[in-house]
Amino acid sequence: MTAFPSPPHQRQLSQVPAMDDAVAVIADIARTLKSREREIAQAMSAMIAREVDHLDNDPRLVEMFEASVHGNVTTLIHVLANDILVDHLQPTTAAVENALRLAQREVPSHSLVRAYHMGQNDMLRICHDEIDRLRLPAPLALAVVKRLTEIIYTYVEWITLHVLDAYEAERSRWTNARGSVHSSTVYAVLSVDTADTTAFETETGYQLDQTHLALILWRPGHEQPSTLNLLDTQARTLARGLHAEGPALVTAIDRHTAWAWLPFGHRYPVINTTELHAMVDPADGVRLTVGLPGHALGGFRRSHQQAIAAYFVAGVPGIPSSHTIVGFGDPGVAVVSLLAKDLDSTRAWVREVLGELAVDTDQAATLRRTLSTYYTTSESHVRTAQILTLHRNTVKYRITKAIEATRAGTAPHDKLDIALALQVCHFLGATVLRRPS
Repeated sequence: MTAFPSPPHQRQLSQVPAMDDAVAVIADIARTLKSREREIAQAMSAMIAREVDHLDNDPRLVEMFEASVHGNVTTLIHVLANDILVDHLQPTTAAVENALRLAQREVPSHSLVRAYHMGQNDMLRICHDEIDRLRLPAPLALAVVKRLTEIIYTYVEWITLHVLDAYEAERSRWTNARGSVHSSTVYAVLSVDTADTTAFETETGYQLDQTHLALILWRPGHEQPSTLNLLDTQARTLARGLHAEGPALVTAIDRHTAWAWLPFGHRYPVINTTELHAMVDPADGVRLTVGLPGHALGGFRRSHQQAIAAYFVAGVPGIPSSHTIVGFGDPGVAVVSLLAKDLDSTRAWVREVLGELAVDTDQAATLRRTLSTYYTTSESHVRTAQILTLHRNTVKYRITKAIEATRAGTAPHDKLDIALALQVCHFLGATVLRRPS
């Protein structure tokens, strides 16, 4: 049987170690990092999104950004493990797509560059910690640090140039694309306190001194050129269905997302998301969120902020597909939209409050729905039984079981906390639930 040599840091080394020794140690480090790949990518994504502006203001943007970070971490670990030349690589699809989305959203290119530099520094820190852990002889440790730094810097320089080229090309194309005519003007009136409202109204033909209803429309998983036309058509269909005073203002945000405002003069429409479902063909795959009506420039902005908040709820990965339309005015959405921005803390809180009721099983789901309905009906067994078409005794049994489940292994919680946690489960689904044992 062939005997394999010991790792280089365990062999007798000369004062100036050979490059092969450093490469072998780096490969050992890479194999260690491979086992922590997902953990590294998640921590790096959270750190960069927290420190770099514009990267955490949209759940779908966050999801694509996290995929980009994970792809780059995976590729870099592969490069380190196999001593691959950067010239032989191709950028990951997620990294390029993330750059395209940032260009479409008018996120400054310096945010993209800063994100890569922060990722580079974080990866170097992680590798240096591994070198310290190995307690290598000083000459070998120095050679490993030098080689690692060279590889990581070269990789980040290479990928940054690639994604910046993609960003600039997409920015130029998107600026001239149909459907983005008003985007920069809309961004300005939303974000600048001294926005020129007269110029906005002249360019868009949309009057601000009236009541507005903001919408966010998107079509997940569809990137065909026809998607933006479909979203534009859907917004205008909703304007007619809700008897708006004029045509909708629609602006494309990326290849499958649009923002819209419906004008209602001095009338405040009553919005019922159940009625909106009848105006949207489910076969088109369009999803939307709705703010509350608001008046003048302040209402234009506030209604949009509310639609964005509902969009955070609708955009959480794993949310039930039945939530194709989410209104900010729907019960629980306003509070859940705040909780959805810190999913780790929300998930821990829900599981603490609901105990065994926070398990992702059909039985627990049945008990959650029964208890939630019970609280919604002011704790009426009769109304709960009517709504769920159950016998009253069945409702009583389920309520007892559900409350017992919330107390399993934890101190009893206030029923208001339990009711809110149930609303969070209703909207965020498996994202906040615990897998069954």
